[in-house]
Amino acid sequence: MYRGRHAIPHAVESLTRASLGARVGYITNNASRRPVDVAEHLEAFGLEVSADDVVTSSQAGVRLLSTLVPAGSTVLVTGGLGLTSIVEEAGFTVTNSAEDSPAAVIQGFSPDLGWTELAEASFALADPSVPWVATNMDWSIPVERGIAPGNGTLVSAVHQAVGRMPVVAGKPERPIFDAALARFGGEHPLFIGDRLDTDIKGANDAGIPSVLVLTGIDQAKQVLAADQKSRPTYILDDLRGLSSPYPRTVRREDEDGTRYVTVGGATVAMRGHVVRVLDDGDAIDRLRAGATIIWESGLAIYGLDVDPKLYGGE
Repeated sequence: MYRGRHAIPHAVESLTRASLGARVGYITNNASRRPVDVAEHLEAFGLEVSADDVVTSSQAGVRLLSTLVPAGSTVLVTGGLGLTSIVEEAGFTVTNSAEDSPAAVIQGFSPDLGWTELAEASFALADPSVPWVATNMDWSIPVERGIAPGNGTLVSAVHQAVGRMPVVAGKPERPIFDAALARFGGEHPLFIGDRLDTDIKGANDAGIPSVLVLTGIDQAKQVLAADQKSRPTYILDDLRGLSSPYPRTVRREDEDGTRYVTVGGATVAMRGHVVRVLDDGDAIDRLRAGATIIWESGLAIYGLDVDPKLYGGE
């Protein structure tokens, strides 16, 4: 939806239009902010969003936590207000000290976390019977000045101390998708994201058709090389594609084994390990055709001779 201080081009208008005919919800791995904070941030870009339209990894984490310990249990929270408030709202008693013998530990990102908080989590988790929930395992986060350590990095610090790993609620794990489906309902969900390893893999694992939009992290090279679990159902240049008919994919094969895939005005051929563009068409259709023919070949990308036209080369 946004990059830094600015909305992604066409995102606000496109999702506003989509909301006229479908329930639009927002899912985020960011555990440092409350749903109301996320909603207000999105509203500042011109969207109509309420806290009920937002599912955070904190909410998914607490939903997961409720399956592991009794209601009202004392829980050590390693995180900020975005996590602590959700834990309290769910009826748990919050502590920041292992000396209170917490029934579980839940860990989420906060820029204010330091050694003291991580140490308390480690002390509590020395007891192997104490469940440990992480809101997400994002190794890095983009900030104004560049790329910074994310929650996965902080979780890893505790892991090194206690010798075990948490159960994880956020993307690409199933709990956050289950929480979203429970919240938003609908018979035909569609999940949109810009990362193959979290958004698309998670949606695929949850059995939800997925859209990769090329306005964020992953681009054509990553799409062509995507493993089976991270391949999107649909690929869009930007969110304007939500209101346009998706082109049909046409396949054919010659007697010599050469295979062809046509999408829109683009045709890509593959014979053996060689992949070539025959008809350029639009760049997005070229990518759709190239991805289809490579994915369906069953061959690893590093063993193929791929036409640079498919990923923006000359």
